[in-house]
Order: sequence, then C-alpha cells, then structure tokens
Amino acid sequence: MLELPAWFEIGSLVVLTLILVADLLLVIKRPHVPSFRESTLWVVFYVGLALIFALLMLLLGDAEHAGQFIVGWLTEYSLSIDNLFVFVVIMARFAVPKKMQQEVLMVGIILALIFRGVFILLGAQLIENFSWIFYIFGAWLVWTAIQQAFLHREENAEQTESGLVRMLRRRVRISDDYDGIRLRTTVDGTRMFTPILIVFIAIGTTDLLFALDSIPAIFGITQSAFIVFTANVFALMGLRQLYFLLGGLLERLEYLKYGIAFILAFIGVKLVLHALHVNELPFLNGGEPFEWAPEISTWASLGVIVVAMAVATIASLVKARVDSKRRGAKLMDEVPHFTEDAARREH
Repeated sequence: MLELPAWFEIGSLVVLTLILVADLLLVIKRPHVPSFRESTLWVVFYVGLALIFALLMLLLGDAEHAGQFIVGWLTEYSLSIDNLFVFVVIMARFAVPKKMQQEVLMVGIILALIFRGVFILLGAQLIENFSWIFYIFGAWLVWTAIQQAFLHREENAEQTESGLVRMLRRRVRISDDYDGIRLRTTVDGTRMFTPILIVFIAIGTTDLLFALDSIPAIFGITQSAFIVFTANVFALMGLRQLYFLLGGLLERLEYLKYGIAFILAFIGVKLVLHALHVNELPFLNGGEPFEWAPEISTWASLGVIVVAMAVATIASLVKARVDSKRRGAKLMDEVPHFTEDAARREH
C-alpha cells in the first residue's frame, strides 16, 4: 500500500491545478500558433516535471510505486499521442483555423481530465468492491487493441462525426463560418451556432472514448488512485504543444497504432492474469485463486512499453524515409520522359 505524506499528495494536486490554469490563461490571453522551438521547450518542461515528480515519489515513497507512476505515465502518454491522431482528423475535417487550434485543444484537454477523473473514481470503487472487474477490464483492452490494429479507429471516428454533423445540422441552425472561438454568432440578423459547437462535441466524444480505454489500462499497472490521476494529468499536460511539435510527423508514424495496440493487448492480458491470481468467482476454480497465474512486474511492463513504442516509431520513420526515396526516384524517372516528349513536340 502506497503511503505518501499528505502534504505531498495535496501539494501535488494544487501545483498541477495551478499549472493547468496558468496554461489555460496563456491560451486565452495569447492565442497563436506556437513555433517549433516554443513547442519543444514546453514539451521538455512537462516531461522534466513528470520525471521530477517520479523522483520525489521515489524519495518519499518507494521504488515500486515510483516505477508504477513512470509506467502509467508512459502508457497514458502513448494513448494521448494516439488521441492526437483523431484530433488531427477532427481539425482537418472541420477546417479549424490554425490560430484557433490551441484553444480547441485546451478545451479537449480539460474535457479529457474531467472524463478521466470520473472514470478513475468509478474504477477505484469497482476495484475495491469487485475483484472480478479485472476480467472485464482485461477483455475490454484486448478488444480495443484489436480495433486499434485492424479496424481503423480513426476512420470509424470520422464516420461517427459525419453522422453527428448531419444530425446536428438537421436540428440546430449552424453557420458556415467560424467566429473565433465563439459558440454563437449573428448572420444576417439571425442568431445561430458556429461550427465550433460541432468541433467541441467531436472532441468531447473522442475524449470519452479514449477515457474508456486509458483508465482500465492504467489500473492494470497500479491500483493507487493518486498515481492513476497524476499519471493522467502529466500525460495530458503539454499535449497541445506536442500537437504542434509533431505537426506533419503524426501522419508519418504509420506503425505507431500497432505499437499502441500491442501495449493495450499486453496490459489486457496482464489484467486477466491478475484477475486469475486473485480470483473470487465461485464458478471458476471453486472461487479459489489460480496459483499458476503469474504476476507481471512493474519493471517488466516498463520494458515492454518502451520497446513497443521504440520499435513502432523507428519502423514508421524508416518506412517514411523509404517511401520518400521511392517517390523521389519515380519523379526523377518521369522528368526525362517528360522532357523528351516536350522536345519531340517542338520539332
């Protein structure tokens, strides 16, 4: 059982809240498209902050729980990057202007925190009262991994949004153009909603779906509600800067979804093994634990997550480089033929 000083837990939550509020105020007062350098500095700052937090947990707690935070944070961070793919689809589909994207992303992060906070409280209560919930969490993550790898979640999200847009436009009067970040505008003397309403609903729906995945995933690593919540907050902080930092690189990380799917499947299997290890269901093994079911350690989980993300990222970048060379070679092959044809026409 994790026992940290009350001042550390309360102080951590206060400091994290202040940082998020300051970030929100910065977006409101200075809406702009952050440069590559600015985005990099912010991402490095938030990553450094997470590592400092882990070090404090090590000094005030123990290595096991500090490791659980690192593994949970990396898991949530990888899922947050996956979330960015869908954000890219939403931003492109609804043609959100670049200068507004920071504000939209900030709304998305706040909604994600709210949804995940609710699911963390529900998950903690379920785990405390019903150990069999690990079977459900594990099965859900394995199914999510299959969807991630083979069923193209981004395309499904886009189809869902198309249906959402059609439904809203039938029932709500929505203008064709944005009016900054405002939800309502006046067009020819008529009050109506702006397209930002649809964007916010699409972002919120995405956040809800990802919360359903991320909370069972991190409860497969730790049952400490404090670690679960702080890992989620640190994973979401800096997400909007990461969006602008990665930019077009997100589209080049073709195999990243397979790395994330592998991580989800791994944690799903880990949860099922844990459920077997603490089994209390009367119709399974007479309600007795399965002694043969192994418990996968925190450090083994860390190794699997780091390797899966590294392999997926490197493979994606290699493929992008090979594809780029092929396109360049094809273009070079086509240029001489084009020049020869033009020369023949002139003669």
